[in-house]
Amino acid sequence: MLLEFGHMQQRIIQTMTQHPDVTAPVRYLAPGQHRPIYIASQGGADAALSIGADFEEHMVTIHNARNLQPAATLDTQGFCLIDHPTSIADFYQLDDNIVAYEAEIMSLVLSATGAADALVFDHTLRSDSRQVRSEHSTREPASVIHNDYTPASAVKRVRDLLPEQEAEQRLQQRFAIINVWRSIRGKVLNSPLALCSYASAQPTDFVASERRAKDRIGELQLVTFNPAHRWFYFPEQKLNESLLIKTFDSATDGRARGVAHTAFDNPLAPAGAPPRESMESRLLVFF
Repeated sequence: MLLEFGHMQQRIIQTMTQHPDVTAPVRYLAPGQHRPIYIASQGGADAALSIGADFEEHMVTIHNARNLQPAATLDTQGFCLIDHPTSIADFYQLDDNIVAYEAEIMSLVLSATGAADALVFDHTLRSDSRQVRSEHSTREPASVIHNDYTPASAVKRVRDLLPEQEAEQRLQQRFAIINVWRSIRGKVLNSPLALCSYASAQPTDFVASERRAKDRIGELQLVTFNPAHRWFYFPEQKLNESLLIKTFDSATDGRARGVAHTAFDNPLAPAGAPPRESMESRLLVFF
C-alpha cells in the first residue's frame, strides 16, 4: 500500500497475517517513585539494565500490528513498518559502509515523514544472546517500558549536535526524533518490540528520568501502568523491514509525540529460536 507524504511516497507494510495476539508480562515503573536514574550499559556479555527505581510486571495483550486497518502510521499510532531492503550485508562491519547506510535511512525517514532535512546521530546494536554480546560488544534489549526522550532532552539533543546558531534556528521550527529499528540477522522471534499506541496513553503515565551514559547525561521517560494502554507488535519482523518509532515530536497539534515501547518475551517463539540481533538508528528530522 502506498501512502503519500507531500510529494513523496513510501511503502508501508499492511499484510494480514495469521499470527495471533499474545499475552505477555511487561515491566512498568512502580507508582510513587522519586526521580529514577537509568544507567546505560556499555555492552558486552554481562550488559544489563541498571535503574534506580522499582518496577512491577503486568500481563498485557499485545496485538498483531500487521492486521491494523488502516496500517499504523507515525502520526497516528506513533510507529509504522516499512518495506526497506538495505545494501548492508554485515552490520557488525557497519563502519565500512556507514555513509551508504546513513544515506539509506535518511532517505527512508525523509520520505516517511515529509521532513525537509535529517541528521543521523546514533546507532545501537543489541542482542538477547550473551554469546553475541560478548563477540560484538553489543547491548542488551531494553526490557522496561520507556520512551527515549523528554521534551527537554530532545531540545538538548539538538543543541548538543548542531552549532549554536543553527540549533537555535532549527528549534524555531517543528522537529522530531525518529528511531529506525531493524533485524540484522534473520526474522525477529525472540525479544521483539511491543509498542503502545500513542492515543491510548496519557501524559501523566510518563515519568521523566535521568539517563546516564559514559559521555553524557540526558533524560528519558519511564512509564507507569494504565489499563487503557493498547499494545502492538509486528510478528516475525524480517530483514527487509524497518520499524520507524517516533520518540519525540515538537508539534502539539494532536499527532503522536512519543511512543512507549519495550522488548518482551515472546510466548510464540519456538524452542531453539535464534537470538534477536537488531540495530536501532536515531535521526533528528526538521520540517
